[in-house]
Amino acid sequence: MHTVSLPSGERVPALGQGTWMLGEDPARRAEEIAALQEGIERGATLIDTAEMYGEGASEELIAEAIAGRREQVFLVSKVYPHNASRRATVAACERSLARLGTDRLDLYLLHWRGSVPLAETVEALERLQAAGKIRHWGVSNLDPDDMDELVAVPGGAAVATDQVLYNLGRRGIEWDLLPWLRARGIPLMAYSPIEQNRLLRNAGLAGFARRHGMTPAQAALAWLLGNDDVIVIPRAGRREHLRDNLGALEHPLSAGQRAELDQLFPPPRGPRPLDML
Repeated sequence: MHTVSLPSGERVPALGQGTWMLGEDPARRAEEIAALQEGIERGATLIDTAEMYGEGASEELIAEAIAGRREQVFLVSKVYPHNASRRATVAACERSLARLGTDRLDLYLLHWRGSVPLAETVEALERLQAAGKIRHWGVSNLDPDDMDELVAVPGGAAVATDQVLYNLGRRGIEWDLLPWLRARGIPLMAYSPIEQNRLLRNAGLAGFARRHGMTPAQAALAWLLGNDDVIVIPRAGRREHLRDNLGALEHPLSAGQRAELDQLFPPPRGPRPLDML
């Protein structure tokens, strides 16, 4: 497992585990927990969740999966925009900690921008950090204009990451947001890296994968993992799916392969609005 450096210098796994929509079906619970636990054992120790996911059900599932192995995990959660005020952020974090069965988060993100001023949210995040409830804080779904505003508020330059939708079919951030982050040494977190499995049905990607001896998911993930400042968080609710994802680490792409994917999925030729799911 290779790693990505946060602005603090701490390194985290480049390939983690997403949990959007996990924990919502009791019939799948045991397998979802088994997949998360196998992922931890195999080095995918960064686990991403949010209070929004199943209104806390994902966090409760993760609590079961990491019981007895909390120290192995880099735990990420997110606060709703409507909970991002000075007082409500602290209360939301406490609820997430209780559901997760832990005393701290390694990274806490503003899920997307709402009506609460960024300066107020940053103040609340700093309070949580000072209290030892969170170790790092960041944002999600913020575009370059939002990021400019964020780093201009007191304490805003301490942002550790921006988690956004990024995959072969959603490359708009390469025009502006990704260069903005790179200029400041802030890593990107890529959610929905296989577009909730829709990329797996792309005929061009399937053909590329066959030619190069990998699965479509491995090709899509390997393309993202070729960046040394991108953290990739695919979801896997089954161990079989998890193993397929981890197999991407065995297929680093050559320059020629990346050029081939550029032909199939062209980079942006101008600015685009930030994509979200």
